[in-house]
Amino acid sequence: MFPQLDEIHTLVRKTAREFVEKRVEPNARRIDQGWYPKELLREMGELGLLAPHAPPEYGGPGLDFRSMVIVVEELAKASPALATVTEVQGSMIVYDLIHYASGELKEKWLEPAIRGEKIIAFALSEPCCGSDAFSLETTAERVGGSWVINGTKLWITSGLYADAFLVAARTGSPKEKHKTVTLFLVERGRCVETAPVAVMGVRGTGTAEVKFNNCEVGDEAIVGGLNGAFKVVLEDLNNGRTCVGAIGLGIAQGAIKEAESYTKRRVAFDMPIINFQVVQHYIASIKAQIEAVRGVVYTAAYFRDKNSELFPLYAQIAKYLGSRLAVDATRTAMQIMGGFGYSTDSKVEMLYRDAKATEIYEGANEIVLNTLFKLAEKYG
Repeated sequence: MFPQLDEIHTLVRKTAREFVEKRVEPNARRIDQGWYPKELLREMGELGLLAPHAPPEYGGPGLDFRSMVIVVEELAKASPALATVTEVQGSMIVYDLIHYASGELKEKWLEPAIRGEKIIAFALSEPCCGSDAFSLETTAERVGGSWVINGTKLWITSGLYADAFLVAARTGSPKEKHKTVTLFLVERGRCVETAPVAVMGVRGTGTAEVKFNNCEVGDEAIVGGLNGAFKVVLEDLNNGRTCVGAIGLGIAQGAIKEAESYTKRRVAFDMPIINFQVVQHYIASIKAQIEAVRGVVYTAAYFRDKNSELFPLYAQIAKYLGSRLAVDATRTAMQIMGGFGYSTDSKVEMLYRDAKATEIYEGANEIVLNTLFKLAEKYG
């Protein structure tokens, strides 16, 4: 049905959808109540769903970024939290290990990360610096033949349960901002302290504050070269923002499906409320938006696979429109369902809380719009 996709993507969606129906939907509420789905991540790894683009020589299925996006979309229909953990592990961490890690890091971490046997958190944001990420204060100082890392990270997905952390740290003068930031892979150990961060939505993602206290690593732990974090992080954010667009797309589909099903059962004024024109208009409007955003998200992923210079532009559009759709669709679904939609027994209530996060993480939408404005100016 979609010109950006091939037959292989139909098979990927079928596999992902079956996994969601059998394993994710029965556990979605458990995840929302704070259960970190490590066993589901391992099962996804075995099925090739955690990092579909990973090459066969490292235990991956050797597919493409479009497959990654489709998996995230299907997961988000049932559990945006699991979709979020997956997009960080697959589209960012595994991507970085494949393209920028040393041979030693690849040998130790890449295949376990692809298979879901090891979880690696992306540690960029800090109490001081979220949107202004490259004003970060975490430092890595050269001491003898090692690097000693100190600092605090915040809002770190999987932080509570990660086996290692990809840490952005200052390796030069703060005045040079993005030019003196380096990524290091730091294994969990006594030098790492974590504390849970309670969040409104996407619960069960192990969101944490993470402190690094004199963590010592060697040169082999550097990912992307000394002072090379800026390029890697930009690629990560573009990958992640495309996936957030897919998460928003999945949330919208999950919410409107739930609402439409409800309207066929709910009777008012002697008829199912699906017969009311206003309800039909609500549903039709969201479905139209879903199709529009689907085209943008798949196009962004297609441009990533084709190494097109238009990918960064479409990554911002996908994130912005996908996240807005998620919030609008869940709000509309809740309005259709009325009191039951507002109840904590409702799936839509959970999706509504989760939807808000998509406007904030992987770059607040205001920052995304800043970038989008510049890129739109460039490509006219």
